[in-house]
Amino acid sequence: MKLNFGALLCLSTSLGFIFFYAPEEAQQGIVQKIFYIHVSSALTMYIGFFLSFLASLMFLLEHKTFWDEISVCAAEVAFFLCTVVLLTGPIWAKPIWGAWWTWDPRLTTTFLLWMMYAAYLVLRSYLEGSSRQRTVSAILAIIAFLDVPLIHFSVRLWRGIHPSVIGSKQGGLPPSMQLTLTLTLIAFVMFFFALFMTRLRLEQTRNQVAALYLKREGKS
Repeated sequence: MKLNFGALLCLSTSLGFIFFYAPEEAQQGIVQKIFYIHVSSALTMYIGFFLSFLASLMFLLEHKTFWDEISVCAAEVAFFLCTVVLLTGPIWAKPIWGAWWTWDPRLTTTFLLWMMYAAYLVLRSYLEGSSRQRTVSAILAIIAFLDVPLIHFSVRLWRGIHPSVIGSKQGGLPPSMQLTLTLTLIAFVMFFFALFMTRLRLEQTRNQVAALYLKREGKS
């Protein structure tokens, strides 16, 4: 409960910094402010998918339900953040690039990641009740995560128009923008863990109910 309140407070504060403290970028104007949400959701998305990746590895090693619960819950919240990334990107791209979407390497690899985790969630739902569900899901989560490093380094690996850093000519951000980005990133990380812990409790409760149901069916 404290984490949820802290996340909401930090998110509200970061929005205040975005719209009332951080200055408008000289060339891009007010549309640049979507940068704080876009970048923060992308970086937090990395954390979520990495957590799902580690939990999937641990499940394949130990075959404990606990690791599967962590993996699916982290993947679901990270998938939501990936959707935020793909929605906020075009809002910035349209006035700056003149197009909602281009097949830029970073955009393409991010969309590929979204599709793979969408397939992960659909397949998991399809295999509901199957003994193979958790193992197949863990393998797919590990394979899908391999796209994350490609997204991060795509600007360096391939030529594209997606900016690596938005800021001054020296490649950094002014102190006011750095502070706003840092605060927004912290807010998104707290928001992620608030959603993750809530979803994890629901998943654990669901599994406990399912186990009790099977135990009852076995006795009857």
